[in-house]
Amino acid sequence: MTGSYSFAASEFQKKKITLGTKTLVVEIAETPAQHERGLMFRNKLGENDGMLFIFDGEQTRFFWMKNTFIDLSIGYFDGSGSLIDIQEMKSGKGIPDAALASYPSSKPAKYALEMNKGWFSKNKIKLGTKLKIK
Repeated sequence: MTGSYSFAASEFQKKKITLGTKTLVVEIAETPAQHERGLMFRNKLGENDGMLFIFDGEQTRFFWMKNTFIDLSIGYFDGSGSLIDIQEMKSGKGIPDAALASYPSSKPAKYALEMNKGWFSKNKIKLGTKLKIK
């Protein structure tokens, strides 16, 4: 494997974002190595903790849960920051790579936000909600 697996949580920069009326501070994954690492090997996330993946352009994005020990929700956002898709992703713990599910965005996406399972519905964040990065 690559050196990307040496990341510690503290090595991801944090930024403030808003989703509708909700303000959060989340970890940012901007480089290919950070995209690959994501939230792997975490045993828990705080109630409003998460990771925002920022990509260079809009295209269909595919996420999977390799070495991800907790269930997550993912919100995909288009280039204008509108929430276009929300999916619930099952932990990949103990599942062989070949059997892992893939979670593609329903439309081209520039951003993806991973949060604890059920976070979007619990916080009444619906399709069309705008993402703003501060």
